[in-house]
Amino acid sequence: MSDNGLPKGTHYPTYNVMDQQEHWDEHTRSIVRSRLIRERNYEFLTMPEAEQIRAIAVILTGDHRGPIIQYVISHVDEALGRFIGEADRKPGIPPAPEFIRDGLKLLDFAALRLFQGPFIQIGEDSQSVMLDELSREYAKPVDVWGRYPQKTFFKKLLRMTMDAYYSHPTVWSEIGYGGPAYPRGYIRTHPNHLDPWEAKSDGQ
Repeated sequence: MSDNGLPKGTHYPTYNVMDQQEHWDEHTRSIVRSRLIRERNYEFLTMPEAEQIRAIAVILTGDHRGPIIQYVISHVDEALGRFIGEADRKPGIPPAPEFIRDGLKLLDFAALRLFQGPFIQIGEDSQSVMLDELSREYAKPVDVWGRYPQKTFFKKLLRMTMDAYYSHPTVWSEIGYGGPAYPRGYIRTHPNHLDPWEAKSDGQ
């Protein structure tokens, strides 16, 4: 992490997408601003489940910054609490709220068997091993997981985590994303041609 709190790899250390918010319509502005609010009440997740999601999100994103990870938890909670269906759900897979809750329970049972503690207390290295094994459909202990679709669970967590992470304004700034295009729009669309308000890397 650099001294200004941004990942060392960012090419846009001075860019802040929120400087462009006056060019967004009020509805868009309110949505993006809400993503910077850290404290929220959970609609679906219990506190232990939220802490499991926190630990998982840190590993999947490689980011330990509290405000961003808290937003990820809140986003996952809202998605599960206001569940409206899934177009891509495989046959035999329960709806996401049930599926994720069951998976988190099994993750805790497995951690207790393997490391004598709940998932959130076993340390990041052990957590990473467990998630890696889930991603390969090789989670242990075998009798804990049974026929539960481990890889599908992992992919669902990964997608929900990354959808949230890359919708946070701080991350937008770090990757040079200029934010919502409406109503201003992008004018210069040719390769290597940037509008004046877009992020410029250190080399530009």
